[in-house]
Amino acid sequence: MTDPRLTPFSGRVAHVTLKGTLTAPAYTEGRRQRLTAPLADLLRTPAGSRDRQLLSGAALCVIDQQGEMAYVRAEHDGYCGWIDRSTLGPYLDMTHRVAAPATHLYAAPDIKSEATATLSLNATVRITEASGNFLRRHDGAWLPKQHLQPVDQPETDPVAVAEKLIGTPYLWGGNSRAGLDCSALVQLALQACNHPCPADSDLQERALSARLPEGAQARRGDLLFWPGHVAWVSAPDMILHANAHTMSVAYEPLSAALARIGATTPLSAHVRLSL
Repeated sequence: MTDPRLTPFSGRVAHVTLKGTLTAPAYTEGRRQRLTAPLADLLRTPAGSRDRQLLSGAALCVIDQQGEMAYVRAEHDGYCGWIDRSTLGPYLDMTHRVAAPATHLYAAPDIKSEATATLSLNATVRITEASGNFLRRHDGAWLPKQHLQPVDQPETDPVAVAEKLIGTPYLWGGNSRAGLDCSALVQLALQACNHPCPADSDLQERALSARLPEGAQARRGDLLFWPGHVAWVSAPDMILHANAHTMSVAYEPLSAALARIGATTPLSAHVRLSL
């Protein structure tokens, strides 16, 4: 059975890569576009609830349209779903990503000018010029230079990236500084390091490197999985995770987490990444 999260088939139109493996009324090569909104919900059905979120600049393959909604596949992780068509724009090559937890778009290269929107960590932009400590996006908005990093200069420590998001409120399906869940904290950190990562914790558990034997010593950068949950190991005796216990991204002593979560859900995997 195919996983609808990763199967580019709207129910009416499928991507051409599925020919021969899935029968559909129609097939398409799709159309590449970018997300222009600061943040957009990715829905399972046109009028459904949020599965995940997409960040400004995300590269998308548009496969189908229904009214004001578009069915897309996100290029960075293959996740599929419906988004508002008004959030789509032309495909452009991006030059920079947001390296701070969040940043503002300004109407002018001046900290006292109007802040028109907020972008989250890992949102991408196309920069066309500079003015002092500001960089101009292709559409005319300005961003603080201190908050941006060239896309070809990835981070090297995913835990340090995750630590930038401490205190972010927990939001199921969220992928931004405004709110995120456990798998988003992992994905955002690894994407900043230019390391591919699926969107949901069950997909991550299957995809991310080799499992360690039970009882292996935890070290910084390891991932611990429980059914439906994932956490970074930030130190041998500490984890960092977006969790519904504190409703935030927070540290928790490893022994306390193993006891608290393990009381109802046993640890399913201890993974060490190859970065």
